[in-house]
Amino acid sequence: MINELLIHGFKRFVKQRFSMSPLTVLAGMNGAGKTSVVHALLLMREASRRNDNVVELNGPFQLDLGTFGDIQNWDAPESVRFELTDQGNAVHIWELGGKQTALYANVNVRPQLPPPAFTEGIRTFQYLSAERFGPRSILGSAALPFDVLEVGSRGEFSAQLLYALDSYPIDELRRCPGAGTDDAALLKFETERWLSKIAKAVQIDAETLAGTAVTALRFRTPGGDWVRPPNMGFGVTYALPVILAGLTAAKGGLLIVENPEAHLHPSGQSQMGYFLAAIAASGVQVLVETHSDHVLNGIRRAIGEHCILPASQATVHFFDDTGSVPLAFTETGGIASWPPGFFDQFQLDVAALTRVRRRR
Repeated sequence: MINELLIHGFKRFVKQRFSMSPLTVLAGMNGAGKTSVVHALLLMREASRRNDNVVELNGPFQLDLGTFGDIQNWDAPESVRFELTDQGNAVHIWELGGKQTALYANVNVRPQLPPPAFTEGIRTFQYLSAERFGPRSILGSAALPFDVLEVGSRGEFSAQLLYALDSYPIDELRRCPGAGTDDAALLKFETERWLSKIAKAVQIDAETLAGTAVTALRFRTPGGDWVRPPNMGFGVTYALPVILAGLTAAKGGLLIVENPEAHLHPSGQSQMGYFLAAIAASGVQVLVETHSDHVLNGIRRAIGEHCILPASQATVHFFDDTGSVPLAFTETGGIASWPPGFFDQFQLDVAALTRVRRRR
């Protein structure tokens, strides 16, 4: 597990340390650095799995970072430097350099033995972009053996993964609460249970067309007819890859999810927060970038009400124009300190409306 991340000379960061927990939440203003933290981790992963001392800045994980000059912070030294400290206090260092106009970076320093999540293990590092695939009648297939499949950074391989691993056993900590003791704890059924809890009651059928790279999904409400994804709506298809990635992530691995709340109603967003806390409790390190107070509150309830994750195993980093500040959870699901601008818009709006009513 990663305990700390140091970013030096990358994008908006001159030098910034971030503590990391089994569940780490990035929240705050737009353009304040949350996505840059994610990009740093993606570049470390890409640099770790290549052997040519080069890391592409555009392409892998849907990255579109431009040139090396675009990712440098001009107030920092010439190189870009990342450091990860793991739970054994070992420090892993990556240092990137290159020409300002190059569409890649040279990997000048890399760890001899990166953390396990950054190696080529099966589903040890999974990333889901904010730009996930919406409802599609057909999806593609990865040219990989079934046992190493992942959902893809846009959820583009969700149908193939579900088809290939439908009988993949799910460990107890990741099982949907409320399932009967006789219910099969297999990927297909657990996905349906979580999806029904988060989005709507639904059953899923995945298929692949023999001899082609085409896969497809069908959905139906219990007792209803099968329908194609475009007739089911965005919430189901946006939540599906998050659930699949969480249920299949390797224990000890890293799962990064941007905007898990996308296209979900408030109750579903809260349940998504609970789901991500459950995945973190199962031994997967989870990093979430979110703008949703409902996702945050779902995590808070998982800590304080349901007690599935100790408060000490979750951290929030709040970003604004002045930088970032870590916020701790309390054992009852509270936030130890609540800075201005941190998910306070509901209270501000209600207070404004209250003042209007008082004037009338």
